[in-house]
Amino acid sequence: MSQEAEMMDAAFRALADPTRRLLLDRLRERDGQTLGELCERLEMARQSATQHLDVLVAAGLVTVVRRGRQRLHYLNPVPIHEIERRWIAEFDRPRLQALSAIRNQAEEYAMTDTPASVPDYVYVTYIRASAEQVWRALTDADLTARYWGHANVSDWQPGSSWEHRRVDGSEKVDVVGRVLKAEPPTRLVITFEDRPDAATPRDPSVVEFLVEPHQDIVRLTVTHENLPDREMLAGISRGWPAVLANLKSLLETGDVLPQAPWDMSPAHA
Repeated sequence: MSQEAEMMDAAFRALADPTRRLLLDRLRERDGQTLGELCERLEMARQSATQHLDVLVAAGLVTVVRRGRQRLHYLNPVPIHEIERRWIAEFDRPRLQALSAIRNQAEEYAMTDTPASVPDYVYVTYIRASAEQVWRALTDADLTARYWGHANVSDWQPGSSWEHRRVDGSEKVDVVGRVLKAEPPTRLVITFEDRPDAATPRDPSVVEFLVEPHQDIVRLTVTHENLPDREMLAGISRGWPAVLANLKSLLETGDVLPQAPWDMSPAHA
């Protein structure tokens, strides 16, 4: 049985249980919860919740991110999207469709006057490649230009600056930041300032790329933290899945997707 078929079987088994579906619903409502928070909301014993969460993690439906002594749980909709794409969709759509519910919720909150905290964003994808290949794809200016439409330029040393430059001949820089941590080929942490020319500066957000190799594949986890508002959350919820789908295609097939996934109109999203 192929790895893809095994992952899909695991997702079906995980989704068959109503308690596990309820856990996913709670994470869809508020991502990034601890075990204690999930137990409190569901009035469930920690041991039972842990067993259910272990099944969801093994199926790729939940991702665990460590923050100090805390373990934060995030919904990962990719396996559900793969099921939808295989049996329901009339034609292929980019991975960002799997996050449409999150995007819509973020846009609704952005239109209200009620202050609300902005959750961190976490996205996980699996790539048939080595950790070294993924690291090079994240840090090589020519490769980022191919799958991102921008060249990420830096020497990638801690403390160094980096720039997200257009490759349309204008050399315009749309994002700047600094390298906080660089541990090739497994971990890269950068600040992310998407308004470098703004008259009123704001604290930059932070992006972490975690590359975890396992035999012939890697798990790439992208965490985007310290988001300033729901508008930016909505934007990166559309952008990161499209960029990472293009990266995955480049590493696995030698070429990017035939059309830029971020150019798809809302009618296809």
